Amino acid sequence: MTRFSRLAVAACAVAAVVTPAIAGYKLVPKGVPIAVAKSALTVTPSVDWNRLGARPGRNAESWTLDGLTLDDVTFYGGIPDDTTLFRDSKKKTAPLPRFSKTMLVPDIAQLFESSYRVSIGTSLMNIDSIEPATFAGRPGFHFTYTFVVQGEEVRRKGVADGAVVDGKLYLITFEAPVIHYFDAYKDEAHYLVSTARL
Repeated sequence: MTRFSRLAVAACAVAAVVTPAIAGYKLVPKGVPIAVAKSALTVTPSVDWNRLGARPGRNAESWTLDGLTLDDVTFYGGIPDDTTLFRDSKKKTAPLPRFSKTMLVPDIAQLFESSYRVSIGTSLMNIDSIEPATFAGRPGFHFTYTFVVQGEEVRRKGVADGAVVDGKLYLITFEAPVIHYFDAYKDEAHYLVSTARL
């Protein structure tokens, strides 16, 4: 069973989507600015990407080059106050933490980590570094993380860039297996972040 299938079975998305793989992809052509995650956030890809038709949450969408188990960029477009990052499908038994517009950067990183831990049921999730950064021309943040999906042995590495603008969280994450894929695709993901505009 793939990582994507595990998340689908768990009925909760992390960086993948909680619907069957048959949800399909749509080509995102290079060189054209495009709005992401049903928001005002736009990026301009330098290569063609594949956008998954299903969404991990109301204000999120995922792109990939070779498949979500190999490389995954997820856009969170304007997460409102008192809202989860992903669909909260197990809110009675394992509720997801909620974003607050008063959160500081370490709190946002903790929100992200806690959301992953609940969603994939793993204790193998760490925020490795946090630093200030510019995002879409605004004061923002950058953090790195590593995790292992429950039941798998593949260690994955991720980077997240974002900002809170007008009380809403905008975030772009990229993650891939540490072996080969992270280094192979990180430049394309970094380029997307560099073109982010609000």
